[in-house]
Amino acid sequence: MFKERAPSTHHATDATWSKWVALITQRARIGSPSRPGLLEVITDWPEGKDFGMSPEEEVTHAEEAPPYNKLTEDEKPYALFTDGSCCIVGKHRRWKAAVWSPTRRVAEAAEGQGESSQFAEVKAIQLALDIAEREKWPTLYLYTDSWMVANALWGWLQQWKRSNWQCRGKPIWAAPLWQDIAARLEKLVVKVRHVDAHVPKSRATEEHQNNQQVDQAAKIEVAQVDLDWQRKGELFIARWAHDTSGHQGRDATYRWARDRGVDLSMDAISQVIHQCETCAAIKQGKRVKPLWYGG
Repeated sequence: MFKERAPSTHHATDATWSKWVALITQRARIGSPSRPGLLEVITDWPEGKDFGMSPEEEVTHAEEAPPYNKLTEDEKPYALFTDGSCCIVGKHRRWKAAVWSPTRRVAEAAEGQGESSQFAEVKAIQLALDIAEREKWPTLYLYTDSWMVANALWGWLQQWKRSNWQCRGKPIWAAPLWQDIAARLEKLVVKVRHVDAHVPKSRATEEHQNNQQVDQAAKIEVAQVDLDWQRKGELFIARWAHDTSGHQGRDATYRWARDRGVDLSMDAISQVIHQCETCAAIKQGKRVKPLWYGG
């Protein structure tokens, strides 16, 4: 769907294309197990969970961690929440990776240019591994709201190892990062849990609150003009989701997009529906009774 470079000879077009790719990959995540999401299309992630590997082919992978509130007081110091973000600042795409320690109440971060939010999510895992290795932790409990990271650590590393870090004959995305992580998992017990993001405050647990802390730590400060661009990008994706899903209502459009790996705000969907000419025509048609209506 998206390639590294747009077929253009104009620098302005190239810059605009890069912004759209950044915005879409920033908002995209892995879809549900039964329905590939937008991110799989962009990055060629392997689909499915059972790769049918024999024991001698397996590479060490992470186990599933318990909910944060189920950790003992002795285990909690070894828990880290990770997150990554990406946005356009000026003419450049910037990323930021962060980890948050609930017991120490401190965050650590790394930043760079030219990569996506998915890249930042993976760098955050490396950052967490750096801390655990430096302090010689017996176990690392990782909490992430990225399905991509969780699925990779739970099992995709096995498939990539077996296929010599290739997918469909091409090197997998960010192969050096994943190879480094796979090698480090051989030496450290790592347990991973996926945390739901965007949970209402009324339903937020301690786990969700810690996820919000690392989310804030991973945010990049941007100027108002860049915030305006991001808002336009979200409306563009919301309009695509609304049109492609068949002009459904707000909640149905939200669920349709979420199931395909795209996180959208209700405000953006509502604005798109309010401005949709097709929906307006449908509503008008329902109000006007045909001449042959006998009621």
